[in-house]
Amino acid sequence: MRSFAIGDIHGGLKALKQLIERLKLTNDDHLIFMGDYVDGWSESAQVIQYVIELSKTNDCIFIKGNHDVWCEQWLRTGDINEVWFIHGGKETIESYEMISEDDKKQHLYFFEDMDLCHIDNQNRLFLHAGFTSMNGVEREVHKENFYFDRTLWEMALTMDKRIEKHSELYPNRLKHYHEIYIGHTPTTNLKQDQPMNAINVWNVDTGAAFKGKLSAIDLDTKEVFQSDAVYILYPNEVGRNKQ
Repeated sequence: MRSFAIGDIHGGLKALKQLIERLKLTNDDHLIFMGDYVDGWSESAQVIQYVIELSKTNDCIFIKGNHDVWCEQWLRTGDINEVWFIHGGKETIESYEMISEDDKKQHLYFFEDMDLCHIDNQNRLFLHAGFTSMNGVEREVHKENFYFDRTLWEMALTMDKRIEKHSELYPNRLKHYHEIYIGHTPTTNLKQDQPMNAINVWNVDTGAAFKGKLSAIDLDTKEVFQSDAVYILYPNEVGRNKQ
């Protein structure tokens, strides 16, 4: 059995399908999606429908990202968060124009059932963004940090240069887990188009929302699989891919 962490999709259904094809999945493979399924490219609703169907044949865990929180709120109330609207929400709303009310309800239930974080039997932690409690995710007071925090990744990048791989010197936040997998902050911000590792933190968001690719990483071998650059798959679209 293989286990993969899959980075932020942001409405790029074509990239997701391409990535899944390149993984050559078997029914024994395990998929952990790191959040932000929606917002950016034109097929957010279709991404949600696709992963719902995928979960019927494969073992999947779905982590909730900040964009998913915004979309869930809109599906529940119809209210449009202005920050969300200008950061991909507009494209997501448009993708739902041909979606039935029954399917919208199914998508809402799907968002509501997502995990904010997950710890596997090898003490690997998965969450969209980060956490701030020195005592680990179980003691996190502000759950919004799970899908908004960037300080965990920033700290890992800073400390990685200072202490190399000496686990006894890790900051307390990182000592609780064998490995930590996140998305949220594109590695392309650092001019890297592959998942990045700093200390025991792995960032799998390789900028699919912008000029990057959609990535998956084998948790055991660390082999990386990627789609083509997502903007190439949507040549007639503008928006977040301009950034």
